[in-house]
Amino acid sequence: MAVTVNRNPKESLDRMISRFNKKVQASRVLLEVKNRRYWKKPATRRQIRQAAIMRWYYRNLREKMQYY
Repeated sequence: MAVTVNRNPKESLDRMISRFNKKVQASRVLLEVKNRRYWKKPATRRQIRQAAIMRWYYRNLREKMQYY
């Protein structure tokens, strides 16, 4: 799950670092590390379902707000 970037010829270090940062963000490694940082109590089925309903609701709301 390691992210690697090879430096292209004639490429600046800043550009290479920005490419690396984009790859790290796309691989979602940091999100996984942040989620595993602390122990979380396991969620019940009801909590998981309620969270999914709320995600769906707010995603639809956000999509509707784009057209205003």
